[in-house]
Amino acid sequence: MQIVFFIDLTLFLVVTQTIILPSFSWFDQCFDLLIIEILFLSFISSHFSIVLAIIIIGCVMDSISAIPFFYHIFSYVWIYIIVQIVKQLLFQRSTLFIFIISIISISIQHCFLLFSVFVHQGAESIWEFNFGLLIRQVFWGVVFIPPSIWVLNAFWQNWILKTKIFQKSGFNNTEDKVDRIQ
Repeated sequence: MQIVFFIDLTLFLVVTQTIILPSFSWFDQCFDLLIIEILFLSFISSHFSIVLAIIIIGCVMDSISAIPFFYHIFSYVWIYIIVQIVKQLLFQRSTLFIFIISIISISIQHCFLLFSVFVHQGAESIWEFNFGLLIRQVFWGVVFIPPSIWVLNAFWQNWILKTKIFQKSGFNNTEDKVDRIQ
């Protein structure tokens, strides 16, 4: 049941990022919203299977974006790795930690983009890179990522509670049916 939550979340964020936000002038070049999900997955689990889920999410974004393939996969996996390393050094419930990780996550994606531009067009093109876009996306990331993670955590806790209640009621109903058969 947990996978249903993350599939729904991924679809919601992809639709929001690719269809809804570009229609607003303030958010037409918003940061990658799936960073919110990647950070949340990084916070709630350290299991290696999360990396597979992150790679799948990256494949989805690489498939629908006009950026070179593996851009999202690499940036998402590196975000996950850095969060896991930093989680070992600091405590993860800190508000400052979430703000810093938000800035680092958006910067990682821009570093990969800058590297891609450098590889394809040479060193001269680096100075033509839109650093204003980086600053705007970091600003929006700092404004939206921490509250989004807190809201997502509340939804996640609610989802877990409801699935436990649903599973209990489902098991109770099957036990009653088995008792009636005997």
